[in-house]
Amino acid sequence: MTTLIDRKAPSGPAAEIALRYGNKPDALIEILHDLQDEHGFVAEAAIPVLAHALNLSRADVHGIVSFYHDFKRSPQGRHTIKVCQGESCQAMGSRALASAIQRTLNISFGETTSDGRITLDAVYCLGNCALSPAIMVDGRLVGRVDEARFGQIAAELA
Repeated sequence: MTTLIDRKAPSGPAAEIALRYGNKPDALIEILHDLQDEHGFVAEAAIPVLAHALNLSRADVHGIVSFYHDFKRSPQGRHTIKVCQGESCQAMGSRALASAIQRTLNISFGETTSDGRITLDAVYCLGNCALSPAIMVDGRLVGRVDEARFGQIAAELA
């Protein structure tokens, strides 16, 4: 009896995670979440691997990764700070706060500090409007943030 081996079958972390979900295309978002949770981001090399494993086009996989802003395409910092830019937070000074944070960290939104410590992201509502302006630090919501309070938060992350 002869066993056929698919020599084109991808291997590696993305293929292993897809296999956990039975290589089902409708599990793509869950697969991407697991890949990012386990490896910190969705590497460019994972896109063709997932496309092959799930029998999707590369464009299909790329479209999902690029549409959802929470999927990161490059390594992220050890800490993530999200600054709300929604209307309520803007009315309470989030633009000035964002500028101060960017100056303090010497990065813009979507960037990571050169030491890999902090990634800074803009978000458009954290649901904490009564305590504007708000930020999220490693999943922890912080309200009524000003430049001085952010300085304390940044020092804690050092």
